[in-house]
Amino acid sequence: MNNKPVVIHWFRKGLRLHDNPALLKALEKVGESYYELRPVFILDPWFVKNAKVGPNRWRFLIQSLEDLDSSLKKIGSRLFLIKGKPTDTFKKLFKEWNVKKLTFEIDIEPYAKARDEEIKKLAESHSVTVVAQVSHTIYDLERVFKANGNKAPLTYVKFQSVVAKFGMPEKALSAPGVLPKQCQTLLLSDKYNVPLLEDLQVDLTGIGKELYHGGETEALARLEKYMSQQDWVCKFSKPDTSPNSIEPSTTVLSPYLKFGCLSSRLMYHRLHNVIDGRKHTSPPTSLTGQLLWREFYYTCGAYIPNFDRMIGNPVCKQIPWKIDPEDEHFVAWKNGRTGHPFIDAIMIQLRNEGWIHHLARHAVACFLTRGDLWVTWELGQQVFEELLLDADWALNAGNWMWLSASAFFHSYFRVYSPIAFGKKTDKHGDYIKKYLPVLKKFPSEYIYEPWKAPLSVQQAAGCIIGKDYPKRIVDHDIVMKENLAKMKQAYQAKQEAPENAESEPIKRKKGDSSKSPVSPPKITKFFKKN
Repeated sequence: MNNKPVVIHWFRKGLRLHDNPALLKALEKVGESYYELRPVFILDPWFVKNAKVGPNRWRFLIQSLEDLDSSLKKIGSRLFLIKGKPTDTFKKLFKEWNVKKLTFEIDIEPYAKARDEEIKKLAESHSVTVVAQVSHTIYDLERVFKANGNKAPLTYVKFQSVVAKFGMPEKALSAPGVLPKQCQTLLLSDKYNVPLLEDLQVDLTGIGKELYHGGETEALARLEKYMSQQDWVCKFSKPDTSPNSIEPSTTVLSPYLKFGCLSSRLMYHRLHNVIDGRKHTSPPTSLTGQLLWREFYYTCGAYIPNFDRMIGNPVCKQIPWKIDPEDEHFVAWKNGRTGHPFIDAIMIQLRNEGWIHHLARHAVACFLTRGDLWVTWELGQQVFEELLLDADWALNAGNWMWLSASAFFHSYFRVYSPIAFGKKTDKHGDYIKKYLPVLKKFPSEYIYEPWKAPLSVQQAAGCIIGKDYPKRIVDHDIVMKENLAKMKQAYQAKQEAPENAESEPIKRKKGDSSKSPVSPPKITKFFKKN
């Protein structure tokens, strides 16, 4: 039993010291004295064993925790990595550590909200004060919700009009300096050390080369790297960036925002400092606009029931997709074996590196759903959840609904071409050749459509289609027309109220659909209109 009173700061997301109001609340005086700070990260063994999380993201998380531990040690503390269920862990710690206060960052995801309510009740029963603070988003989403008449704004433009009334967001808070002696951590046992990736017994098969090192230190360095490029920031427009460049054409700050290694509020203000008084692009396509898309989807995810599924989701079109996870087309898509090189290269990059450009996500999502394969967006969402470094619950669900024309975007007839789209920014297919080396000797004229290459060309390239690389599983021009007809029929169908809002994902029943179109970013040049 520890006799000195303790305050626990519970890290979940928000894996940083800068702009962390809940952490600063943990360091406040209580009366005339301080509590000893014990920062905690809880690793649930059930989650480690059962969660669909790829090895690239596990590595990024462990690196982020190691960096956080190092930063805490520099100010007189450390990270306590504890394995167990949160409720069981806190029930034990509240007693053993003489805990008087618990602080953490607010999380809007449904499972997290339920968990946090349970922890609050447990804390109350142990006379532990709980302080929860907003810091994963720029805005307090509850404030946005209330300002919009106690409902989530269903268009980006509406969201902008709501938050515009709030004025400039508050400045990001500085990281704490060296802690007062009374707050510094006294318990230094090795049993609380951050585990090695190998110690988690995670399947490391397929882990790729490390391209993006996890942690706050790297996040801040990466932010400064891009904010120093004033002209690039001012001219940035997401649709003009390349989905298939050999090196990323965007910042790749999204994994750091997802884990909270970087404060979105800090990034927002740094952007404004760069563009202030200069000619610059504007939302929705600017870098500031990208942050606002994140806020928009977070608000929707926080207040729309069943946001990550079709059934019971009041804003989602009820469309009779194919739902079988063993469907051969779905399996080919997720493994990069569709026979369409542009699509396959993207999926291979995703699996190997854990990141793909936003417009590349558009292309493969459209291909899986309404464009070509007619497979439910929920299955695609699950693949992204497993493989993306920046897999973010609200953004992932929102973007999949958008690209499948199930919600937010309803111009279902605008379909990404798996051939023409990639050619716009990579005529010779260098991106394809990087991720599909089996095709590296194919002439540029056939690299996007290898099935058209004469046998003599295939033999010269050392790649026979149907043997060394798959035949295309669908003819885009044919299936696209079939799918457009099915989409038109689904849109015209009477939308009835959901029979069971608690249905599991990927079960088919009729459901409600709201009429909530939003004007999409001006990216129509990437679509093939038929």
